[in-house]
Amino acid sequence: MQKLILKLLYVIAAVNYPRLRHDLRYFVRDNYFARINQLRFLGRDYGRKQPYKVIEYRGEFDQELRYVLPFAYWHFLNGTLKQTIGCTNTKPFYFFSPSHLEKYDKRVWQTGYGYYDVPNMTHSPTFDYSKWARVPFREHYRNDQFMYLKPTLVIANKYNMEWDGPPVNFLPIDVLGQIITACRDRYQIVYNRPLATQIVGDNSETLDLHEHAWLRQHHPDVLLMNDLYGQHRESVENYNQFQLMVYANCSHFISMHGGTAALASYFGGTNIILSKPGGGKEHDFNEYETIFPALSGATILHAKTPDEVVGYVRKVFCAG
Repeated sequence: MQKLILKLLYVIAAVNYPRLRHDLRYFVRDNYFARINQLRFLGRDYGRKQPYKVIEYRGEFDQELRYVLPFAYWHFLNGTLKQTIGCTNTKPFYFFSPSHLEKYDKRVWQTGYGYYDVPNMTHSPTFDYSKWARVPFREHYRNDQFMYLKPTLVIANKYNMEWDGPPVNFLPIDVLGQIITACRDRYQIVYNRPLATQIVGDNSETLDLHEHAWLRQHHPDVLLMNDLYGQHRESVENYNQFQLMVYANCSHFISMHGGTAALASYFGGTNIILSKPGGGKEHDFNEYETIFPALSGATILHAKTPDEVVGYVRKVFCAG
């Protein structure tokens, strides 16, 4: 029966989006099915409203931030959340959960395929926000510990394998130098590129850009998250809680395609996202104008090249 319904939904997706590439219609189909699947819970979600929902996820971090967490938070607000189950060190993301179990020590991106337990489960031209609520990370984690004399600017870089190939979306050292030179007088720059030992990995191998030593030598005024974490390790639960606390005091972000960009979009303000064409489906579905700003109301500026990132930085962060 499920296969038959999925075939029918693919036809509906083709009718609704005739200009969309054939392979992209499968994403629309899957989201249609995920939304239909929610009809099974109408009575418990809108009638009895007793804690029953157990949400378990171990797929990509990006999907968890965009779809799973807002779904879980909606159930919390609705009074129907019973338990959440995820990967190691994810408890700070589920601070609202009555019971959070860290069951998995590795993410498996393939589990995102056929995962129909949440109304939005993959890329789509439209999203269903009826069981989707903004998670108030900024309000919950705002603190006096990570405050500086100047406004904070977080550069959330990454350097890892993407789509089974070499790194694509990252800021090379020379571009980092341009951004730091342009912004150092206005902002306290905090540089974040987590080490492989600090986050739960998936199939994307983390590589070494060798920028940390370069930053320490040439730009000692830039605060490195790795160094800050070492200094405050005893006062935080793990690296994820530490990130959330630093980000909660920031309104200016530069981030990279994927989970890095999604996390930085949770805190309002302005987030300049580097996402090059030809890789992720966010471009095809125009998601930098839909789901990303929906995460917190943040202003999202989509840069397609490192040079465009620098251009946005000078125009938006350093103008006037």
